Amino acid sequence: MHGPDAGRVRGQRRKYWSKLIAEQEASGQKARPFCRERGIPEYSFYKWRRRLRQSDTVEFALLETASATVAVPDCALELMLRNGERLRIANGVDAATLRLVLDAVRS
Repeated sequence: MHGPDAGRVRGQRRKYWSKLIAEQEASGQKARPFCRERGIPEYSFYKWRRRLRQSDTVEFALLETASATVAVPDCALELMLRNGERLRIANGVDAATLRLVLDAVRS
């Protein structure tokens, strides 16, 4: 597909597969039965999972420490997103929930 709608369609596909893959990971179910129950071609599932993992680039930045009056006590980790917003991750958050949040932020 070419033209002005191509980017929008690609974005929609990417969002669809990101959501589906996050759902599978959060469920704890193996990929094969997950795909079979939903009528998803297993090949497509693995292809998109690989594609999304390869495209997730991680950038690091120098962190500055803040004084205790500014720090959030219940926050174990704080991520500064590209748009300037902050994502605070509390102690004890489970991996599946964190993965869903990070997938949503990336899309």
